[in-house]
Parts: sequence; structure tokens; C-alpha cells
Amino acid sequence: MKQRYYSLDVFRGATVALMIMVNNPGTWSSMFAPLKHAPWHGCTPTDLVFPFFLFAVGNAMSFVIPRMQDAGSAVFWKKVIKRTILIFLIGLGLNWFPFVQWGDAGLQFREWVSSVDPNKGVRIFGVLQRIAVAYFFASVLAYYFKPRTLIYISAFILLGYWGLCAFLGTGDPYSLEGWFGTVYDKQILGVAHMYKGEGVPFDPEGLLSTIPVIVQVVFGYLAGTFIKNQGQVDWLWTKVPQSKEPHFKLLSGLFVTGFILVVLGWTWSLGFPINKKIWSSSYVLYTTGLGIMTIGGMIWYIEVQGVKNKFTQFFDVFGKNPLFIFVLSGLLPKATALIRIPNGVGQNGEALFTTPFAWFYKNVCAQIPGPTELGSFVYSLCFLVIMWMICYWLDQKKIYVKV
Repeated sequence: MKQRYYSLDVFRGATVALMIMVNNPGTWSSMFAPLKHAPWHGCTPTDLVFPFFLFAVGNAMSFVIPRMQDAGSAVFWKKVIKRTILIFLIGLGLNWFPFVQWGDAGLQFREWVSSVDPNKGVRIFGVLQRIAVAYFFASVLAYYFKPRTLIYISAFILLGYWGLCAFLGTGDPYSLEGWFGTVYDKQILGVAHMYKGEGVPFDPEGLLSTIPVIVQVVFGYLAGTFIKNQGQVDWLWTKVPQSKEPHFKLLSGLFVTGFILVVLGWTWSLGFPINKKIWSSSYVLYTTGLGIMTIGGMIWYIEVQGVKNKFTQFFDVFGKNPLFIFVLSGLLPKATALIRIPNGVGQNGEALFTTPFAWFYKNVCAQIPGPTELGSFVYSLCFLVIMWMICYWLDQKKIYVKV
């Protein structure tokens, strides 16, 4: 039996915890720089969270795909299609939830496309939808192709995506205005169902930018396979000398491969900038390299040094119910937003209201002495602790929600 690495569970839990924290600040207008996404090109610590989670999805696949291959293609297609549809629908439901909103006439049904403004509606894509699509195609590739072939396919996809961006884009093909994918997102999804946080219809989790995301999951699968086999593979290009240290070959392979990918990603970025919004190919290599080295560091710290303490257990709890707690972290603020707390009177004499979480931030967290970023950060930590307590209770009751 292959060794089960506890560090992979901690890695997955840590990415979920960080996703929850960066998605729930006290106020979006006051955040410490490392907790912000890069405005366009570039990569902050926050820009590592989503690719790391996708990488963790691939890690988990390395344990599941072999069992599916033994069970046969009928079982594989049934499970993968079912899981893909469920995750996608959960993400779509999360975008639409709570299906009603406060209006002049009280609570009103939230329309699929607004009857008042046809350019507004329910967003179709999002984080979970991107995970679903990338998981589906990565699973198919991992099921039918050998690891060495997957490397060639991944290289072809990344180079092909670069070509699409360069030749189909307009003006600066890597800019918000020039990126080619927005045109197709508008035609297929419709402006009403796209993200507009950039000030214009542009979906950072749209259709075309999901192409390289598939490779992110595939790389996670390959890294997970390498780890599961403890570095004993015949498809990696590295030749590591034998050592009496049982983890030497594994760790050296991870760190060398991660370093190579980081350098390749940085070098490629000179022509194809590192960019999360369009999920550039250089961004895939760069974040994958950092993810591999991060996992390598965790394996050294947790498995080799034998460290298992409150710190590792804190993140491990998140890894037990990752999808459930991520969805709950999105549902809870939206559900409680229907609760209106009187908050004074406006200039025109209309009654103003706030929500329970907004009240907590304004009256507790925002009152902390210091910069406004501190109060916003404390709110994020408080929200994270609430989510952890729920995860901890579920773990104690041995309740694990899986799709």
C-alpha cells in the first residue's frame, strides 16, 4: 500500500481556508496589499489561492483515477459526469442564492435576466463552475493517457492558448480590452450573465480562459502521482541519485521540478504576462511551480520532521469538508443579508438598513485602533474562525459532505 501523505490534506485545507478569508473582508475598500488580487498583470499571494486549490483537486485525482481505471469506463463516466454537473449546479445556485432581494415593494424574486435592465442577470460562471469544467476535462485526460503523454498534451494546450491570445486578440492582446475571450463570452453567455467587477462585462472565470485551467489540474494530478509513488516513476525527466534518506528522491524531485516551472513561467511572462484574470500560460507554470515547492516544503515539515500539531490540525479540519465549507462561506453572508437592521435615515428621509455581518464589522472590527485595513483583516479572521468551528464540529461528528 502506498503511503498516504497527511501533508496533502493540510495543503488542501490551507487553500480552502485562505479562499474563505480573502473572499470575506470586512470591506473591499480596505485590505492589506497581500490580500488583494493584482490589478491586472502580476501575482500577489492572494492570486496563488485559486490555482493552489485546483492543483489540490488534481492531487486528489491521483488517488481516485487508478480506482476508476480498475472499475472500468462505465463507472468512470458515470461518476465524473455526475460530479461535474453537481459542482457546476451548486456554483450556479450559489450565484443566484438567495433567489430573492429587497426592493421598493419588499422582497422580490431575483430574475434570471432583469426585466428592468436586460444587461443584468444571474452570473453563469464562477469559481465552482470553473472547478467543475476543469475537473471534467482533466479527469478524462488522466483516465485515458499516460503521465508522459499528459505532459506533451499540457504543453500543447498552453502553447495553443498563447497562440489564441496573441493572434485573436486586438491591440494589446493581453489587456482587458484586447483579450480575445470576452467576445465569445458575450456571444455564448450573454452580457447579463457575465461578471462586471472590472467596470465592463468581463468574466475572469469565463469559457476561453478555462482552457489553461485544465492543465493546472493535470499538473496537480501528475504531482500527486509522483508523491503517491514516493518519487519512483519512469516518466519524469529528472534522474535523482539513490540515497539512504527515504524522502530524498521525492523531495529533490519536487523542488527541482517546481523551481524549473517557476523559472519557465517567469521567462515566458516576458512575452505572455503572468495574469490570473485571463489565466495566462505563464501563470499556470509559475503558480504550479510554487504549488509543487509548497507541497514539498509541507512534506519535509510534516512527514520528514514528524510535525503534527494544532497548526496543521487547524487546516486539516478544513480539508475534511472543503467543498461544503466553501459553499457555506458564500451562502451564509447572502442568507443573513436578508435580515435588515435599522441603520438611521437617509438624506431624503428614507429608512436605511444594514445586515448582521456588516453591523458586526462596523460596530466591532472597524472600532479597533489602527489602520482601517486592520479592522477589515480582523473581520476576515473572525469569519474564518466561525467556518472552522463548523468544520471542527462536523469532523467530531464524523460528518463528511462529498459530491
